[in-house]
Amino acid sequence: MCKQPERLCFSLPEWASGYIASCGALKSPGERMAMVIGAARQNVRRETGGPFAAAVFELDSGKLVALGVNRVTAEGLSMLHGEMVALALAQHRLHEYDLGGKGLPAHELVTSAEPCAMCLGAVCWSGVTRVVSGATDADARKLGFDEGPKPRDWIQELGRRGIDVVPEVLRSEAVAVLDEYRQQGGMIYNPRSRSFPEPEN
Repeated sequence: MCKQPERLCFSLPEWASGYIASCGALKSPGERMAMVIGAARQNVRRETGGPFAAAVFELDSGKLVALGVNRVTAEGLSMLHGEMVALALAQHRLHEYDLGGKGLPAHELVTSAEPCAMCLGAVCWSGVTRVVSGATDADARKLGFDEGPKPRDWIQELGRRGIDVVPEVLRSEAVAVLDEYRQQGGMIYNPRSRSFPEPEN
């Protein structure tokens, strides 16, 4: 008889609670991105996951709702990209699957790299009204990560759904974290370690 798991749990690394506690309200997209990139850097240096992080903030106040870092290899779950973790923890904290729900302030997702195909889908149904990204899709692919079959007009598509996008905020700083991960021999965890074709121009 097959034993079906009845519950799925995952957690942030131990260092994250202290990192979160040190962050107050962050007013500008640059300040929020710097905080997220700092989390990605900690994830690399402490070897607790991949070189990516994301966070959900209240759009106007800059209050942090939830931080997420990449936990794919640490938890053995391919879905645990930084964006997925941040969105899940924010929705769990607010007891609301729609972060744009009635009575809630507007929320944004700040991510150290452009969302991959999976995370882009999650953004569409998350309820956030803005996405701020750092490193580009090409930066992540250059490192060897598979970003999936993401449409080239993803920014326009999110715009049609009422979600603004602010790309390449502190891009060089975000790319530096990717480079640090590569230099220390971090795992490129594509399925079955296959290579994938570059998107057509």
